[in-house]
Amino acid sequence: MTERSHEREALLRGVRVIDGGLASELEYLGARIDGPLWSAHVLEDEPEKVVAVHRAYIEAGAQCIATCSYQVSRMGYTESGLGAERADAALLRAVELARSAAAEFPARRVLVAASLGPYGAALHNGAEYHGNYNCGFGELVEFHRQRIAVLAGARGAQSPDLLAFETVPSLEEAAAIGEALAPWPELAAWISFTCRDGQHVAHGETLAECAGVAAGFPQVVGIGVNCTQPALMPALIAALRGVSGKPVLVYPNSGEGWDAEARAWTGKGDPASFGAMAAEWYAAGAQVVGGCCRTRPAHIAQVAEAAGRLRG
Repeated sequence: MTERSHEREALLRGVRVIDGGLASELEYLGARIDGPLWSAHVLEDEPEKVVAVHRAYIEAGAQCIATCSYQVSRMGYTESGLGAERADAALLRAVELARSAAAEFPARRVLVAASLGPYGAALHNGAEYHGNYNCGFGELVEFHRQRIAVLAGARGAQSPDLLAFETVPSLEEAAAIGEALAPWPELAAWISFTCRDGQHVAHGETLAECAGVAAGFPQVVGIGVNCTQPALMPALIAALRGVSGKPVLVYPNSGEGWDAEARAWTGKGDPASFGAMAAEWYAAGAQVVGGCCRTRPAHIAQVAEAAGRLRG
C-alpha cells in the first residue's frame, strides 16, 4: 500500500460525528430553497447563511461537514440558465465556504466533504428516490466525472478532504461513480445509499450487493446510508458490515414523514430520541453518525453526546 493509500484509509479515523440537514436548516434561517437548484440557490445568493449553518454544526460537535453543493451540476445549472462554468465555480465556492467555517475552530480537526448528489437530484423531480432514470450508463459516468474533475483539480481552500456521493439509489449509479472516479486514484470518497426498507436501496437492489461493489473502489474510505428512515438503521448497518470492513456511515432523516398531498411534514423528529437511537447505531457497528433531512444542530449535539460516551 502506498503512502497516499495509507493516508486515505486513515482519513475517517477518529471521526465519529458528521453534520445534519443543510437545506432544511437554511430554510429555518429564512432562505428560499424551493427553486430547481434547491440549496444551491442559497449558495449563489446568501453565502453567509451557508457559513452560519456550517458553524452551527461544528459548534454542535460535528467533526465533518458536507458542502452546500448537493444540487450543483453542469446539467442542472445549464437547465436553469446559469451555465456550466457557473456550476464549476459553485462547486469550488461551496468548499471555500465550508473551509472558512472550519477555520473559525483552529483547535478542532474538521473535515470538509464535497457533497455530490445523484443524477436524479439534477432532474429535480424526486428521481433519486426511485432511481428509474431515462439515461444510459455512459451519461451517468459523465455526469459524475464532470464534478469530480473540477474538485480533483482544486487547490488550497477550494480543495475538499474527500468527496461525499450521497443519496445514491441504485447499483448502476454506484458502478458509474466508480468508473467516473477511476482516473483519479489519489482521491478519497464515501458512497452513501438511500434505502426503501431494511435490505434494499431505492431502486430495488440489495444494499449488500451495492456496498460490495462500492467497497471495491480504491478511493472509497467509507460506505453508508442517508436520507432514510432512522428505524431502518440497525438492519442496514448489519448489511453494510456483512460485506465490507470499510467504516460504516449512517445519517438518516429525522424520522418525520412527508405528506405530498398536504405538502407538509408529519410526525416528530425529537433530538433526544435521535440521540438515543444514535447510541444504538454506534453499538450496532456504525463508526460515523450524523443526520439528513430535517435534522438540526440540536440533533447533532445529541449524536456528539452519544459519541462522547463511547470514548468515556
